[in-house]
Amino acid sequence: MRSKRRRQSLAPLLRDARLEVLPTPTAEQRIIENVAAGRTITVTASPNRGLEATLELAERLAGSGYRAVPHLAARMVSGRSELTEISERLAAAGIDTVFVPAGDADPIAGDYSSAVDLLEDLTALGSPFGHVGVTGYPESHPTIGDDVTVQSMWDKRRYATYIVSNMCFDPGALRHWIARIRKRGITLPVLVGLAGPVERTKLLAMATKIGVGESTRFLTKNKANVAKIASPGYSPERFLDKTAATLTAPESLVTGLHLFTFNQVAEVERWRQRLLTAEDPSLVG
Repeated sequence: MRSKRRRQSLAPLLRDARLEVLPTPTAEQRIIENVAAGRTITVTASPNRGLEATLELAERLAGSGYRAVPHLAARMVSGRSELTEISERLAAAGIDTVFVPAGDADPIAGDYSSAVDLLEDLTALGSPFGHVGVTGYPESHPTIGDDVTVQSMWDKRRYATYIVSNMCFDPGALRHWIARIRKRGITLPVLVGLAGPVERTKLLAMATKIGVGESTRFLTKNKANVAKIASPGYSPERFLDKTAATLTAPESLVTGLHLFTFNQVAEVERWRQRLLTAEDPSLVG
């Protein structure tokens, strides 16, 4: 009985969960073959591939009936002129939602060294997107202190409409972070970032496909996450079970899940659909 109630409480979050993909040549095919049109697909921004790859894939997905959400990495945009062109281009494709991280580009492409810089210019351009997402960090950022990340979220709250939490593997840390930002007075809805059930060998293979130089950055930046995802102890079902009370509490303002697929779209989508099957007990396993 408990497992059935738990599944039912999480079902709304799972039903409309977003899938994040990297803009590789096979990403579009993987999505079309495994994900129904109408679902939300977010497309990351890769310094190695350039922002163009992100924009092109988002446009094609939107044209195929998906709710495409391109990542506009601030450090990859040269300035307001390019931002204006991007905004007009995405509007023409019917895209009304973007996600704005700072990004990892080094050196930066132009005027924006942080997400706030780009968000301010979006506002100056008349807020061309109805929905704008920013990043939250339940676990410590490898190079930025916790107080700084929470303050940054506070600074961005005026420009954003939702928060996507970064990958987290500690249920306690996620619960604490949600309580902390709500106590701080941040009322933006949160989409909880969750690593799907991906395979280590495929994860490493994806890292190499990102690009030679960027692969090193990816593995260095995500080394701990790669190890946690691939470890026998990691289970996204178990993580959901341990955080369900927080995720479904009205005061948490959690409105969805953001599933990191690392382009293992078929595997992650099958897992999501399996959890939505009433007869399946694995949600609380």
